[in-house]
Amino acid sequence: MKKILSLIAVILFFSSCKSTKEITSKETKTPFVWESANVYFLLTDRFNNGDKTNDLNYNRNKPTGKLRGFEGGDIRGIIQKLDEGYFENLGINVIWMTPIVEQIHDGVDEGTGFSYGFHGYWTRDWSALDPNFGTKKDLAELVQKAHAKGIRIMLDAVINHTGPVTSEDAVYPSDWVRTSPKCQYNNYENTIACTLVENLPDVKTESNQAVELSPFLVEKWKKEGRHDEELAELDAFFAKTKYPRAPKYYIMKWLSDYIVDYGIDGYRVDTAKHTTEDVWADFKKVCDAAFAEFKAKNPKKVLDNNPFFTVGEVYGYNIGSKRIYDFGDKKVDYYANGFTGLINFDFRNEAKMNYEPLFSKYASILQNDLKGNTVMNYVSSHDDGWPFDKKRERTFESATKLLLTPGISQVYYGDELARSLDIEGTQGDATLRSFMNWDDLNTNPKTSAINLHWQKLGQFRRNHPAVGAGIHRQISSSPYVFSREYSKDNFTDKVVVGLDLSIGNKTISVGTIFENGTKVKDAYSGKTSEVINGKVTVDSEFGILLLEKN
Repeated sequence: MKKILSLIAVILFFSSCKSTKEITSKETKTPFVWESANVYFLLTDRFNNGDKTNDLNYNRNKPTGKLRGFEGGDIRGIIQKLDEGYFENLGINVIWMTPIVEQIHDGVDEGTGFSYGFHGYWTRDWSALDPNFGTKKDLAELVQKAHAKGIRIMLDAVINHTGPVTSEDAVYPSDWVRTSPKCQYNNYENTIACTLVENLPDVKTESNQAVELSPFLVEKWKKEGRHDEELAELDAFFAKTKYPRAPKYYIMKWLSDYIVDYGIDGYRVDTAKHTTEDVWADFKKVCDAAFAEFKAKNPKKVLDNNPFFTVGEVYGYNIGSKRIYDFGDKKVDYYANGFTGLINFDFRNEAKMNYEPLFSKYASILQNDLKGNTVMNYVSSHDDGWPFDKKRERTFESATKLLLTPGISQVYYGDELARSLDIEGTQGDATLRSFMNWDDLNTNPKTSAINLHWQKLGQFRRNHPAVGAGIHRQISSSPYVFSREYSKDNFTDKVVVGLDLSIGNKTISVGTIFENGTKVKDAYSGKTSEVINGKVTVDSEFGILLLEKN
């Protein structure tokens, strides 16, 4: 990748050669495949401020630790970048947002400085959006505009816990939550029937006992004029599902409303291993029913026949564990309990491997042990203090490995702009959550070059399901060339990729992927060529080839 770094000026030249029409036409012909998705994960509050009038709500004006207060990012900011074509240019086909439901009104200090719920994981009311993030009208517009561009929307589901208790935020009743003991994480029970940290009430998700609504929610809904409507919807939900009015099912109903009302396409599930696994099997059933209801009511808004997607955060799970997560005293198959995918927490370590060992390992597991399921890989994230490249010194390599590895790629906001992950004066995970460095994109040529590399690879992945979901074969080790091939129903997709190649004129074998006489295009440089005697010759300024049928 050093060869690519040395050619920043040349890469910048090619940024003017991108054809949006070409990208769009390819996308319409190519089916969306979740197992090969290119996901963009953003903290709503830290991405882009599209509406400065909603920056302060509920008197959240106390001094906070560095990067621990609301900074203004919102749904309108995401819409703004969507309108600009930012996500399309990156080849993104799924946007995953941190939770946007109403957060606790006050804040707490967990030992890293006073903090508000800017991150979205401190729920106060699942049935409402937090005004700091925007309105339900904003959410409807976001989903509609994203879908028009072939981009899915994935929200973040938190069922395991509520937000902390403060003078402004009452604790849910004792038949809803437990406030002790704190988790010890040394066995199954001590990971589930406990609070993750002090003052983070744990929802009694194991309970099937019917409970009344929290009094504060009842009063809140009355003040907001929606009490009767909410009760009627709950009555209808429980009558239809036959579930008991247990805490977990109330929450599932509220979360499924975002599917029925807006047509979101998936949920990333927070703290999945901190409930009994049957919770997620039930959640998937509720989501599937809600998705079917949305499609029945909105036939013209249906994108395709893909099912609703769920990916779980089973902290510590890695692809090498295949279908099993081991608690020590109990082994759990989360794939058999509601999840199509799981976050792969070890990719940021395994990205240190050479290309072929990395690619072949992932392809082998995904095509065999996890066939029909998938993993979501990342190089950096919002709460992982050991990213692949914390100093942002290997951003080109990060893109190449993340976007070309089998499985789902999760681009964390700013990966593509080398946003700093080491902010002076922060404590804990706040250092990973700085505001998006938009100014760098406009003023720093190196940032623009990094962004362009992510764009080229991202568009290639988006246009070719074979990249993330196809069968991987090494064609040659020196130079390093491989193929990916994906087939389903009447659709077939084939690509050939060469990495760390020579600058200028280069010839590589394409194996049996493309027949002699086939016209091919290098999606990285835009150059075209023809297969002759099983080989392709391209003269480009780059050490990478992304070959597709022209």
